[in-house]
Amino acid sequence: MDKISIIAVIMGLTAIIAGQALEGGHIGSLLQLTAFMIVIGGTTSAVMLQSTPKQFIAGVRMTRWVFRPPVFDHEKMIREIIHWSQTARKGGLLTLEGYIGLQKDPFIKKALQMLVDGTEPDTLRAVMDVEIAMFEHARKQAARIWESAGGYAPTMGILGAVLGLIHVMENLSDPSKLGGGIAVAFVATVYGVGSANLFFLPMANKLKHLVASEIAMKELVVEGVVAIAHGENPRIIESRLRGFLAMHE
Repeated sequence: MDKISIIAVIMGLTAIIAGQALEGGHIGSLLQLTAFMIVIGGTTSAVMLQSTPKQFIAGVRMTRWVFRPPVFDHEKMIREIIHWSQTARKGGLLTLEGYIGLQKDPFIKKALQMLVDGTEPDTLRAVMDVEIAMFEHARKQAARIWESAGGYAPTMGILGAVLGLIHVMENLSDPSKLGGGIAVAFVATVYGVGSANLFFLPMANKLKHLVASEIAMKELVVEGVVAIAHGENPRIIESRLRGFLAMHE
């Protein structure tokens, strides 16, 4: 569980509610179902319209990463690659076959299988780089639905404000209905700007950072496996991988 994300959400909501209360406003005035429907419903529909079903579903599923981010242990991966290198140096590439079934990540499993099969280093790198490029594109497209939501939400807030003011103008002769229309107008703007800057855009940036960390892990594997295929010394491989990791931190 990512505690800092939970704390951030609580702090953001508390700041808005406390600010409203300190100004003498009623907290209940921020709860407008109509404004919520316009902003969230409109934003969701816009994001769905611009995305493919696969991208949208993947992006929604990635939301859990904000609070339960996956752990990419690059140091552990380096140690494992060095172990593979030492094993291959002693007994040959075929001795790595036993490690293939131990891998949970299909990407690592494929890289090891190609290594054991004696694939040429340049070919191995080319194939795995294509895998990375395709994977990265899919991941980034999924994460970008939240970035798009952050762009659409303020506009939907303005739309809600305009609709609220239209309602007000239609009922100028009935003062009892003016308050509700004005409330919807301003609260819709709060929902639009608030959801974009407190949730959607920060979520998108966090997901992109996690995707970058995941891609760095895959690139680390490719660098290591290609170095093993070249028959490089384990110490040289370790030095190269640590340098590679330092460049991507």
